[in-house]
Amino acid sequence: MTPLEILAAAKNGDPAPRIPIFCNLFDQGARELDMRAQDYFARGDCVAEAQLRMLKRFGHDNAWSLHYVGKEAELLGCQKILFADDGVPNVEDFVIKNWDDIAKFEVPTDITQHQAWQAIADCLAVLRAEIGRTHAICAYVTASTTLPALLMGMDKWMELFLTGPTDLRDELLRKCVDFVHRHINALRAAGANVLMYSTPFGSPYFVGNKIIEEIVLPWMKLDLQPGGVDDVVYYCGMAPFNGVIDLVFDQLGIESHYISPLADLAEAKRLINTRGLTCGVIDDIKMIHWNEAETQAEVKRIIEIGKPGGHFLFGNGVMPLAVPEGNIKAMITAAFDYGQLT
Repeated sequence: MTPLEILAAAKNGDPAPRIPIFCNLFDQGARELDMRAQDYFARGDCVAEAQLRMLKRFGHDNAWSLHYVGKEAELLGCQKILFADDGVPNVEDFVIKNWDDIAKFEVPTDITQHQAWQAIADCLAVLRAEIGRTHAICAYVTASTTLPALLMGMDKWMELFLTGPTDLRDELLRKCVDFVHRHINALRAAGANVLMYSTPFGSPYFVGNKIIEEIVLPWMKLDLQPGGVDDVVYYCGMAPFNGVIDLVFDQLGIESHYISPLADLAEAKRLINTRGLTCGVIDDIKMIHWNEAETQAEVKRIIEIGKPGGHFLFGNGVMPLAVPEGNIKAMITAAFDYGQLT
């Protein structure tokens, strides 16, 4: 079976030789090609090449088209990204500097015509040609309720979200929903077959359940209405969300859940059961200081919780650059060893 077929089997509860194994390696790409981060991320063909090289070396089941999260802000007018050779690129120029800017803020009608899209298109073209029929090609979509944090900064967005004028908040969210629709459509058309729907505001760790039910969920419904959710994975940026798993099933219909390493995995597996896919995630920040034996022991613990009954995937969060490559290899080797099903 191909990795893509193994992923489908895990989602459907069908027989397979092993569980799916995801390894998310983003910032390692520039180091893989010995390039400066800014030069590397400017070229989608280089991002794809690095993903394919690491896929071949480590043997996991997925590659990523994501360059960095701030790419979405660039598609919406951000003029400056802060690059570092030892860390994650981040937004340096906010599109919305004050509340008056919300009325002037516009979403491009066709984001694929924006110059910032070209690198993503180039990356996905290579990945689709090389592994589109065999592997998961993952793309990252920021939810409408989280996107304003990239556009105006978290502090200003939290102020508007929690205490600002409702009509102004909703005007911005309507525009963000329009962007999410166009972004998802463009990613699917270009070859992405797994969409990581990132919604930290969908975690009770971030805002209360009442706010999630009354404000966040209705906007997430609007985000996801067109096109369905078969390829969508619910992800709260490593924040726990066990308390809303039933709501996500009932209100959004999303069946794949990327569980926080801070959450009780056994509880999440019990809640999801055979209704969907439980993704057990290792705390890869701790891998910075673990040795290979400690890494493998944690992989074993996670898989022993998740594997019984099937419907399970092993993965990591956002592998920090400081994690030794030996630990990455140890993680994946252990996942293959303990993830066998036959």
